[in-house]
Amino acid sequence: MFRSHKSAVWLKSLLIGALVAVPLVSGCAATQAKEAKAEGPKYKLVIHVTQYDEKIFKQVLNMANNVPKQVGVDNIVIEIVAQGPGLKLLTKGSSETTRIASLVPYDNVKFSACGATIKGIKKHTGKDVVLLPDVKVVPGGVLRIMDLQREGYAYIRP
Repeated sequence: MFRSHKSAVWLKSLLIGALVAVPLVSGCAATQAKEAKAEGPKYKLVIHVTQYDEKIFKQVLNMANNVPKQVGVDNIVIEIVAQGPGLKLLTKGSSETTRIASLVPYDNVKFSACGATIKGIKKHTGKDVVLLPDVKVVPGGVLRIMDLQREGYAYIRP
């Protein structure tokens, strides 16, 4: 088939453009994937523990174990915030010490203790509250939950 010089130049330009565009599009897809990963997990969950109840403690830790299995460990972050009588979950002597320790190595599960509750206990009993390892003290449980909700966390209170 006979082609004019203009057609050959046009076809050559089209092919070069396609060869240049493919890596750019691939690069954009890679960049989007990196950005999605940088944005963080798809799901964010805060579990609020306010009662001293062994059944609730078990339920809270069941959620922290099971939800990541359902959505994928890399797709979720969970923070368990304990305050008031619920603080017992995160203290030395808790019935759930072993289960909590099994969750600590995972970067997606965090534990927070209400600092106001700790101060109140010390004031009324004169004794220090001994928290489990890797439990972070926050100024206030409610304030922490409000901050997490502003960050897009879903709130659950069993």
